[in-house]
Amino acid sequence: MAASAALQRTVVVPAGRHTASVVFLHGSGDTGQGARTWIKEILNQDMAFQHIKVIYPTAPARPYTPMKGALSTAWFDRYKISNDCSEHIETIDSMCHQLTDLINDEIKNGIAKNRILVGGFSMGGGMAMHLAYRFHRDVAGVFALSSFLNKESAVYQALNRNEGVLPELFQCHGTADELVLCSWGEETNKMLKSLGVSVSLHTFPNLNHELSRAEIEKLKTWIVKKLPIEVAKTNE
Repeated sequence: MAASAALQRTVVVPAGRHTASVVFLHGSGDTGQGARTWIKEILNQDMAFQHIKVIYPTAPARPYTPMKGALSTAWFDRYKISNDCSEHIETIDSMCHQLTDLINDEIKNGIAKNRILVGGFSMGGGMAMHLAYRFHRDVAGVFALSSFLNKESAVYQALNRNEGVLPELFQCHGTADELVLCSWGEETNKMLKSLGVSVSLHTFPNLNHELSRAEIEKLKTWIVKKLPIEVAKTNE
């Protein structure tokens, strides 16, 4: 099988020395540039840091079953937008391999694995949970905004066999979300907690399936807590 093409990406470079990276995965039908622009509009500036590179990759276009097979930039296919159906594991695993290439690019650039965070919005958050908890348990952490896992998720099955430390999960969800119900996010939170994941869930009243300034500011605070600036070593 031919090697897959590298994912397109847009990048916010750090203001100072690059010592950590965040991979932000967009929702279905969006692009990396679209996610970056959306956050920039909410904050009136890029989500930028002194020492952290923020990478917004774009999912390849694929036939997407909820859109009757029309092409969409989706991280994976799904049979329907519901937590009560099987996962399309073939497309999920294929994308995990491509995103692993992106993580490996950062490692080749000198960034330690435990200085990389992965996460995203909606489908992007679901993708990040598969990527981290099934294949990359040594990343610094995971964030999932308005996201969920299916009831019989392969993530839960993998964690059932877990031994060792797991990356922390930062979750946010709008209580008025009509596309990805807040109860799906709460159920995901409860299941992951029962399987040993340290997980926080922040709910936002009256927020539908969207991002808010308060949510992004809370995420930024968490990112810096997980990826603090490294103090330069000095010879005494």
